[in-house]
Amino acid sequence: MTGAGLEVLRAGALTTVQDLGRFGHAALGVPRSGALDQPAHRLANRLVGNAAGAATLETTMTGVALRTSRPVMAAVTGAPAPVRVDGRPVPWAAPVRLPAGAVLEVGAASAGLRSYVAVSGGIAVEPVLGSRSTDLLSGVGPQPLADGDTLPLGGPFGHPAPADIALWQAPPRELVLPVLPGPRDDWFTPAAWRTFTSARFAVSSRSNRIGLRTEGPALERARPGELPSEGMVLGAVQVPPDGKPVVFLADCPTTGGYPVIGVVPEAHLAAAAQAVPGLPVRFVTAARRPLSAAARPAPAAAGRG
Repeated sequence: MTGAGLEVLRAGALTTVQDLGRFGHAALGVPRSGALDQPAHRLANRLVGNAAGAATLETTMTGVALRTSRPVMAAVTGAPAPVRVDGRPVPWAAPVRLPAGAVLEVGAASAGLRSYVAVSGGIAVEPVLGSRSTDLLSGVGPQPLADGDTLPLGGPFGHPAPADIALWQAPPRELVLPVLPGPRDDWFTPAAWRTFTSARFAVSSRSNRIGLRTEGPALERARPGELPSEGMVLGAVQVPPDGKPVVFLADCPTTGGYPVIGVVPEAHLAAAAQAVPGLPVRFVTAARRPLSAAARPAPAAAGRG
């Protein structure tokens, strides 16, 4: 830690500190947390010369405004948004040099939901259980930003990555999520699975970092009652009593008692981070990879007659 910092002039609707996440603490009831759009987080760090694990700021919808106390490099990725330094427009998804005392403003997202602000040296709040991430479910890690907060910065240790083009996945116009069935798909009728993988849903305004909630047809249960609480994984699609699927994201609980009809592979969840309320959602059956020859069971030896 250098003692230099960022002053929060405007915290926005919800801005949190995030890194790659907090691993290995599910037994304590502590979720993984971390940046919801990990590719955007990694790109922002690469553009300013940070390691992928350095902490960034994850904004929600309305951006953030910051003043730096030392010269730094900064980059904004994720949801496209207007970026200004001392009132002058600067490039989005590109490294920008900020002199000491400069004000970096990230405006409202023009598409998508969450932008990522990386600053050379990273946000150097104290790690908790090995991560600097804010966890909205358990309250572990730093609190969401508020106007007037000051964030410490780490010492720069790299150089901005030269790039003619920064590869970036645009926020979706329709969210298509592959899903693997189970482990509790047998708690639903065959018609419910057909509805799940053919009907159109929409992102609910009640979605957050814990889960992407949906609006649409209810999925019919084949079995009454409830399960004892069991372990949950990132991407689990839980179905509460209203029958509307919920896709668990980074701050999801580590256990749950509603049946999980399927699981979205983690690689497809970054798009969910940028899904705005009302966006159409479709779930499609994910193709299972065939076993490699080395992984297939050996054929049984023929018996001797």
